[in-house]
Amino acid sequence: MTSKNALRAEAKSRRARAAAGVISFAETIAGFVGGLALQRGGAVASYWPLGDEADPHALAAALRALGHPILLPRVAGPREPLSFRHWRDGDATEKSPLGTIEPLESALVARPDAVFVPLLAFDARGFRLGYGGGYYDRSLASLRAQGSMVAIGIAYAEQELAVLPHDPHDERLDLVVTEKGVRRFG
Repeated sequence: MTSKNALRAEAKSRRARAAAGVISFAETIAGFVGGLALQRGGAVASYWPLGDEADPHALAAALRALGHPILLPRVAGPREPLSFRHWRDGDATEKSPLGTIEPLESALVARPDAVFVPLLAFDARGFRLGYGGGYYDRSLASLRAQGSMVAIGIAYAEQELAVLPHDPHDERLDLVVTEKGVRRFG
């Protein structure tokens, strides 16, 4: 089986091609909001897309309109789970040392009931290929240890690979949302 590091460059190229070929991705996936079947009023952690990452903004806005508070992740430190903080359109943000856009440290911390997860690739078993820092795996493991939580990959359909290598610490996605719809794993 191919190593994760060997797959990352290929997956980045594949995602870039997918991003260029999918029109109105964010608006399309917002139309699948009903298929997420999330706990009514539960907080949802989104993310600020970088480069050609799949854009969850319109889906997050649709969830906010249904009464879900929206959170954004904040890097707490190396090898630490992410901290999730309340965020609304127009709230101030800043760039983290990793280059991600995150809410200010003063924003109110909250535990999400669902987490949108960016990725490079995913497979039919719900495993994902991330960037290798382990931030989302640590965060999902920590949240799951505290109770029920739904991990939702946001991706282009073309990012699916047949099988991804995985390690014991890798956290699976519960579902993935692509421009083709919502897919559940389990």
